[in-house]
Amino acid sequence: MDKPDHKKIGLLGGSFNPAHEGHLEISLKALEILGLDEIWWLVSPGNPLKSDDDMAEYNERFLSAERIAGDHPIIISDIEKKFKTRYTVDTLTKLTDEFDHDFIWLMGADNLAQFDKWKDWKDIANTVPFAIFNRPSYSVDALNSIAAKTLSEYKIPTSNAAELYMKTPPAWVYYEMTENPMSSTEIRRNNKRLQT
Repeated sequence: MDKPDHKKIGLLGGSFNPAHEGHLEISLKALEILGLDEIWWLVSPGNPLKSDDDMAEYNERFLSAERIAGDHPIIISDIEKKFKTRYTVDTLTKLTDEFDHDFIWLMGADNLAQFDKWKDWKDIANTVPFAIFNRPSYSVDALNSIAAKTLSEYKIPTSNAAELYMKTPPAWVYYEMTENPMSSTEIRRNNKRLQT
């Protein structure tokens, strides 16, 4: 029997530079199909795979996440800043040590396509189950990626997504019905165009 404070929590990490409707779509769909209690948006102090040149100040990114999340069951978290972690593998190690929750890592298909470039990506896959959400034009690259092929035997059908939290990692699901084309990069490009 679960403890009263035990929850099923989806973790969506990122720069949120800025947060946008695509982040929200993934989160709301994750709440629905995975049967989660809440989502934590982990606003990263810095992304090792991205340049800091175009990165807005941390507080600005955090506030953009709060605005987009609104009153949905989404917690905007500065836990990576508190943990002083820069890599997902380190954040997940600390989270699973510190909290007695069922965590599921959430990410877009664009991240699955490059997941093998993440530090200790196989350790990440062995720490918590994860759910991948389609992004327009990324599904082929994502499903043919090194990570997807390496972990193919651990992929569960979308119809069993609500059971993902009970699976021993590695375990993952690919949800194809998210199609929001929004990206933080495109938002920044459009903002620059408006300013010139």
